[in-house]
Amino acid sequence: MNSVSAANWNVSMSSRWNMSLAAAGDPWGQALGVPAGNASTPVAANFSNQFVQPSWRIALWSLAYGGVVAVAIFGNLIVIWIILAHKRMRTVTNYFLVNLAFSDASMAAFNTLINFIYALHSEWYFGEAYCRFHNFFPITAVFASIYSMTAIAVDRYMAIIDPLKPRLSATATKVVIGSIWILAFLLAFPQCLYSITKVMPGRTLCYVAWPGGPKQHFTYHVIVIVLVYCFPLLVMGITYSVVGITLWGGEIPGDTSDKYHEQLKAKRKVVKMMIVVVMTFAICWLPYHTYFIVTGIYQQLNRWKYIQQIYLASFWLAMSSTMYNPIIYCCLNRRFRAGFKRAFRWCPFIELSSHDELELKAARFHPTRQSSLYAVSRMESSTTVVLDTNDGDNSHPSRKKKAAPRNASFNGCSQRNSKAVSTASSFVSSLNTAGDDYS
Repeated sequence: MNSVSAANWNVSMSSRWNMSLAAAGDPWGQALGVPAGNASTPVAANFSNQFVQPSWRIALWSLAYGGVVAVAIFGNLIVIWIILAHKRMRTVTNYFLVNLAFSDASMAAFNTLINFIYALHSEWYFGEAYCRFHNFFPITAVFASIYSMTAIAVDRYMAIIDPLKPRLSATATKVVIGSIWILAFLLAFPQCLYSITKVMPGRTLCYVAWPGGPKQHFTYHVIVIVLVYCFPLLVMGITYSVVGITLWGGEIPGDTSDKYHEQLKAKRKVVKMMIVVVMTFAICWLPYHTYFIVTGIYQQLNRWKYIQQIYLASFWLAMSSTMYNPIIYCCLNRRFRAGFKRAFRWCPFIELSSHDELELKAARFHPTRQSSLYAVSRMESSTTVVLDTNDGDNSHPSRKKKAAPRNASFNGCSQRNSKAVSTASSFVSSLNTAGDDYS
């Protein structure tokens, strides 16, 4: 691949963040030996040449990308429906999963397909306004995705390591989600600000024209990679490591009954599922980030014969991260599995059992918690009965006087026991809540 086709390739292969196009102004000039935006007519004419692939290869890539888009959009929309349409699923963790699913579905709908069309035809058909959105939204969505996962990791950490501390309220959860999107908008704003469309002979291009040239472009995207990949993965790695050591390395202080062990298993399942989600994201995005860092440092690699196929493969793998989460939820969580069965109950081979219906509708019975509350109410009832009997017995004042000290003592003991049982009940309730989000 000569220098002109290499530059043309960098233009045509629009990335998820349009990293190739973000630096388009200067690499074209370097490759062609002319300043960007001031190309002469003969040079500009070269930009009308499209990078041609065999029809069979285009068909295969189209099937691969089309499958990702379809599964990601419908799978994540079903996840959102399962959580929002069923009261039992509306937990703190699940609200963050709604945010994650919305980000992934939006990415697949508004960016993946458009990028692939641009890559195939090397021409921008969608206007200047969508060009700005196209460069702006991907960073916003991936930031929201990864930090939703980070928020879940921190929430799991707090729920398991210190279950007596109050959990996030619904209002606090909404504030956290809103803050994530605001930070995402701020980080992606330069991509929107510097996006332009350029009409060349024979076609139109969409790219980010950085005023500081390729160095500014490279620096910005290194910062983006650190903020949306390295830092959140480091935080999640630490939190899940501590949680894993706590859950698998020893027993949490509390009840030693069968119910406790059941809740411990449930919490382990939750953590396992989220670790799989995080590891899937990390694996899918690693080749893509590596590709842009390596080609940014060694730009001659853009002239390599097989660079197009390497880019398409790494881009597909990164985009496929948007479709795996619904599959993971369905495979590793019985409530989500019941939700997917309900969504696809019209299929002849999907059977929705009564147990699946109960998973989404009925509240879980907590024997430990119920027995604790029953013990408290029983003590209060006993105290009330004794006092009522004495107060109503006017014919035996001596019995009343004798009973009073016993009642006072019993009442004090009852209050102490009530407080102790209430504390234990609160502790068990926290453990149950922590483990009951997905079990």
